[in-house]
This record gives sequence, structure tokens and C-alpha cells, in this order.
Amino acid sequence: MTDATTTDGRVTGLPADRLATLRERFAPVFATIREGAVERELASGTPGDRPLPHAEVRALADAGFGRLRVPEDRGGFGATLVELVHLVADLAAADSNIAHLWRGHFGYTELVLLRPSSAGRDEWLQRIVDGAIVGNATSERTGTTLADISTTVTPVGDSLRLDGRKFYSTGTLYADWIYLAADRSGDRVTFAVPVDAPGVTSVDDWDGFGQRLTASGTTVFEGVPVDPAVVSAYKDAPLSHIQAFFQLYLLAVLAGIGQAVSDDAVAFVRPRTRTYIHANAATPGEDPQVLAVIGRLSAGAFTARSLVVAAAGLLDQVVATNEPGVGVDRVLLDAAENAVYQAQVEIGPRVLRSCSELFEVGGASAADRTRALDRHWRNARVVASHNPAVYKERLVGEYALHGRGPVDAWEKYHEVGPTRF
Repeated sequence: MTDATTTDGRVTGLPADRLATLRERFAPVFATIREGAVERELASGTPGDRPLPHAEVRALADAGFGRLRVPEDRGGFGATLVELVHLVADLAAADSNIAHLWRGHFGYTELVLLRPSSAGRDEWLQRIVDGAIVGNATSERTGTTLADISTTVTPVGDSLRLDGRKFYSTGTLYADWIYLAADRSGDRVTFAVPVDAPGVTSVDDWDGFGQRLTASGTTVFEGVPVDPAVVSAYKDAPLSHIQAFFQLYLLAVLAGIGQAVSDDAVAFVRPRTRTYIHANAATPGEDPQVLAVIGRLSAGAFTARSLVVAAAGLLDQVVATNEPGVGVDRVLLDAAENAVYQAQVEIGPRVLRSCSELFEVGGASAADRTRALDRHWRNARVVASHNPAVYKERLVGEYALHGRGPVDAWEKYHEVGPTRF
């Protein structure tokens, strides 16, 4: 049985009972997260001296959020990418910080799922099912592109020694494991280390004006021991959907912010009695111009989510073609990643516009600091700044006019660069 919409009117295109069951499972945790979102935002100003939502993240892990993509026969929920982005958007509507910080975990889960059957793959799936959270420490502030990294692993007897400094380590302060990229004798390699390994230090020094609680700051590795058996060369990784997945995940977060904007506008207007001399009705809730603003915000949230879901559906088709150790269908991947870029070009501006237009329903009182409505624009602006859409517009144009898909650019980068988070 399928259904075109859920009970709240959002497009799914999925077996209605499965998505509904997953939403029902996580709804209480999402509700608790939503209740504390404004309070956390108001306390989030100073890096290194702000309360981080460790309890909320752990509550999600304990409820099984981290194992959404793990197959059912391995103890997970077997969620499709379409189902995943719906749930990520739902979580982002409650608190976009908490939704965003899970990005590295789900990215790493995708990489594990792509691997051929092995004892190592089984071990990682079990860790994820048991509640382990994986953060990332891939990017650095060295060099000129993501291909330039100075973090190294060097031989020390039968082991390897990891040394380096990473930034944009989203989610790592909440994690049990850290996935990273390093240089080994000129080759980029990837692997994961425990957060409590000797020599690992994570610092809450992310000072962005938005997404303040994602812990997207510094991770330092000083003489961290690494088992050579867990290290793999990035250039040997088969073609996959992982780059498109990372961008799609951010779009799901943006869609959730758009939903939060719409929800907050409704919550603001519904009890409001104060209006204006030039208003069209005695109360804002009956004013056709206020209703039009709310209608645009609702339509924007619907559009953003629909685009994310459509792109996720295409990526689900790509994943279905994966041959472990070989890769996915290139033609399908080009089309699916192009769809992600198309969605990005539309979703970012639409959500950012909604974040500003929200204030048209309430005047000066909507700017009350205790409401923290400004967080939506700040958070959306930071999320939308990942992999700027201006470059994606050009790539979409190249695909439409010349048939040159985005996979070609990634393959050139693949030869020298680390996995992109």
C-alpha cells in the first residue's frame, strides 16, 4: 500500500505504514528536542562555554536513530534514503543543530553499507546498531582546497601514528568514533579512530553565527595509534553516491528549517490580537495579507521537502545498482547528483527568503530576543554555505546543455583528495 501524502499533508511516495511507524517512534524524542531548542539557542553564544545537547543526542541514539539505514536483518530499520531525509527534516524542524551534527554518522554508515561483505563490515554494522555515533574530522584549514591536507599517518613499528589538526569537525564532540582522512606517504587514506584514543582532543571552538551547537570546530591528533588494517586508500574506493548524499543531507536540514519557519509563523499569529491601523481585519489571524505570508511560508516548506524527497528517490535508485567493490551505475549517478544540485539551487534561496519573510507576520514583537526567531536565518545561511550553490548552477547548466555530469569532476578529485564532508 502506498500513499501520496502523510497525515500532515507532506508528500512521501512511500509505503505509508513504514514512514508513519518511524515517525511515531521518534516523535517523542523530537518533541523534547523542540521544547528546548530556543533555550539552547539563547545559551549558545560563547564557544567553549556553552551547554551542548549531549543528552538529546544520546536520547536519539538510544531510540535507534543512528541505525536507520542499517538493514533490518542486521538489527536496523532498513530505511530508504527517502525515509531518512524525511526524518532528518523532521528533526531539523525541531532543532537544525542536532539534525546537522548527525551528518557525518550517516555518511559513514553509507560508506559501510557500500563495502563488500567482510568481518570488518559486520563489526561496524553491529557498532552502529549498538548505538555508536560516528563524527567526522576530514577538513582542514591548510592548503587551498580539500585535496590539501597535512594530517599524516606514519609507520611506527607494526602500527601507524596519526598526527594533525582538523576543523569543521561537525558532530565529533558528541561521537564515539571519528572518521577522518590523512596522508600516508603521498596517498590519501581514510579510517576511523575512537574519540577516547590517547592523543585525541576535540575542542568546541566553532564560532559561526549559526549552527552554533554542531561542535564544528577543531580536532587535534597527537601520536594517536592506528591499526594499519583499518586504513584504506581513498583512490581505491569505487564510484558511489556518497558525495551527492552529503549535499542531500544538508538540503534535508534546510527543508526542516523551512518547516520550522512555517510552524513558528503559525504559532506566533494564532494567539495574536494586536494589529495595525492599516490592517484588513480586527485580528492578524483573519487578515488576508498575513494569511498570504503564512501561505507562502507553508508553500516554501512543502516545496523544499518535495525537492529533497525527489532527489533522494533518485539516489535510492543509484544505491540499488551498487556492486560491492565495483561501484554504482555512472549514468544514473550523474542524473541523480544533478538532481541534488538542482534541488540545492532552489531550496537555499527559498528557505532563506522564508526565514526573512517570517517577520512580516508580527512586526517588532517578532524580533524579541527570547523568541530567537532570528536563529532560522542564521542557521539556514550557514547550512546553505556548504558547497556554494553558485557553482552548482553552472554544473546543472553543463549537464543540461552538454550532457557533462558532476561525476566527472568528482573522479578527477577522487584521484588526489579526501572524502568530502
